[in-house]
Amino acid sequence: YKDSHPMTYKNAALAFRGDNLDRYLMGRQFMVLLVVFVINQCAGPLDPTVDVLGLPDGVKLVFLDIGLGMIVFTCILGQLTTQVNASHCMIDFINNYFALFTLYVAMTVEFSGVMHCSYLVQNLLSAMSGKPIISNEPPRTGFTFAFFWGRVLMSIAILGFCLAVVFKALFNGQTMMTVKYPNLPNGVNVFLFFFFMSIVGMLEGMQIAFFAVAKLPKNERGTSFFGQKTCELLFKGNGQNLPGFMIGRQLTVVCSFFLVASITGLNIEPGQGNNIFGIKDGAQKFLNYGFHGAVITTILASITWQLAASAFPIAFLNNPATYILLVFALFLEWTGLCSGAWVLARVFKSALGIQYDEVYVGTPEERMANNHADKEMVFGQDVGHLTGGGFAGHLVGSHDALDGPIQ
Repeated sequence: YKDSHPMTYKNAALAFRGDNLDRYLMGRQFMVLLVVFVINQCAGPLDPTVDVLGLPDGVKLVFLDIGLGMIVFTCILGQLTTQVNASHCMIDFINNYFALFTLYVAMTVEFSGVMHCSYLVQNLLSAMSGKPIISNEPPRTGFTFAFFWGRVLMSIAILGFCLAVVFKALFNGQTMMTVKYPNLPNGVNVFLFFFFMSIVGMLEGMQIAFFAVAKLPKNERGTSFFGQKTCELLFKGNGQNLPGFMIGRQLTVVCSFFLVASITGLNIEPGQGNNIFGIKDGAQKFLNYGFHGAVITTILASITWQLAASAFPIAFLNNPATYILLVFALFLEWTGLCSGAWVLARVFKSALGIQYDEVYVGTPEERMANNHADKEMVFGQDVGHLTGGGFAGHLVGSHDALDGPIQ
């Protein structure tokens, strides 16, 4: 597709050079979180008592205060609709300058070093698991080594400051929770912060673990009662519960993101003498956009758990919480809250004229027959990487898995 899709080729050439794919995913994760936190600031209610379309207080509580309307809107239009098409029409989907721009921005965010303490977690988990991190680049030496670990130290300092901001605001009642839920004690808000961070972490890790074990024989997928129950439910029938989980998981994660955004979002007006830690008004305005919350959630509730799942996928499967969250995610998908994404995806696919990747590069069987078989990933190669088994191509399914049961 180098000649037929030149922008796709540029995107792929850059993304798959060395370890750039991991760099992109790290920067992309922070960008997603920051966008969600900014959306929460833009669409969050300032006064819960204000009349909205004459709706009852209970409806306003669910759709505005809790944010169900904003959650479903963001999940369908901002994520699932594009993911449905992009998962099967990758070549057409990224054949544009905006995709290349997004790739460069994400890699710039990673290069800044804000997220680099995740690499410290990566190395610690690799040591704990006894599995080496397989890299496509030579070991760092000299200036490259010093520059890398210097950014790790800077990232640790930034994370520490962001945590201090959040906890000071929570204990002082200076977050958006005091606006949305004024009757909740500060201690409860602190508990909810840890609770929803853990929910996000589990769901992020489960995604990596599920794709990793999809490559294992059935008798090796679970070593405990809950591990076996999880695998039986996940791979039941033709395996349609795996994409079903991804949809329910997306809704749960977005919901948790918005709740964490409210818990960590600052309700401090600059210029009133109440700035956190007495910082300048400009810095307070910057924090009010949710930068600190995005940093904390990206590192502690997303990347760390994904790296842990890549090192210990079986341990994730054996966790009872994994089975509970899987059932809950499948229930949310069953309710049909996000079913509109399928309709919108089909409309956008037809309107843009994008085609399945098989149209351009053939099916996995055709590629194999032409000596262009997909890269086979061995279990354990995912350790320390955010890519996970989901990037192993047809090993975890084809477009049939998302369009319906595999025939």
